[in-house]
Amino acid sequence: MYRERASRLGDGAVVWHSRADATSSGRVLPDGCMDLLWRDGELSVAGPDTRAHVWTVTDGQRCTGLRLAPGAGPLVLGVPADQLTDRRVPLGALWGDARARELAERLAAAPRPGEALEALAEERLLRAGPPAGEGAWRRAVVEATGAGRGVAETAWRLGLSERQLRRRSRAAFGYGPKTLARVLRMQRALALAREGTPLVATAALAGYADQAHLAREVRELAGVPISALLAGRVGDPAPRELAAAQEPA
Repeated sequence: MYRERASRLGDGAVVWHSRADATSSGRVLPDGCMDLLWRDGELSVAGPDTRAHVWTVTDGQRCTGLRLAPGAGPLVLGVPADQLTDRRVPLGALWGDARARELAERLAAAPRPGEALEALAEERLLRAGPPAGEGAWRRAVVEATGAGRGVAETAWRLGLSERQLRRRSRAAFGYGPKTLARVLRMQRALALAREGTPLVATAALAGYADQAHLAREVRELAGVPISALLAGRVGDPAPRELAAAQEPA
């Protein structure tokens, strides 16, 4: 069972809750996001993925997470995103074991862990405060790369050199603008396909050269054919695309 809702943090953040009804496995597809996770009494962080992350859960296992939009993770966690690319690490590795234990005790006592994760993120944002213009810069990069603009054009629009854009993108998103564009394009294509758009049209609308190009890109990033993802044969719950449900997390 999987439920999610928009976070009060706004800016694309999502609170989600899962409970395994049986021992199962699946995959989280790259989407440029980072997650703060509460599972089995411990806090951990999921960094931005460049390839699908395969997971396994046991019957009855619960997990609550706060998914932060592309580029927002470093503002909450206080570390560059590229230090966490393709990694899952205990929160103590970032903030120290004593602080992580203190926060875990708070989460264990909270009646709604999802709201407690939101409060934790809010505290971090209020304490540190993002650099001036950082939120607008991040959104501009996501918009430009998501629209299929190249590195040179995106850098020009932002008043940066291509080298500056790559460096800042790695710190904000965990990878450079080309990889970010590939990830966002795949997510856009999957959303279209799951709405029933034929794959030929999906490829054109999402910005691929043709359907074969779409198939190659999805297989490389997701690790399985797009047909398997759409048919649900690989245990992928497609949490990013599920309709929000108002179950407290």
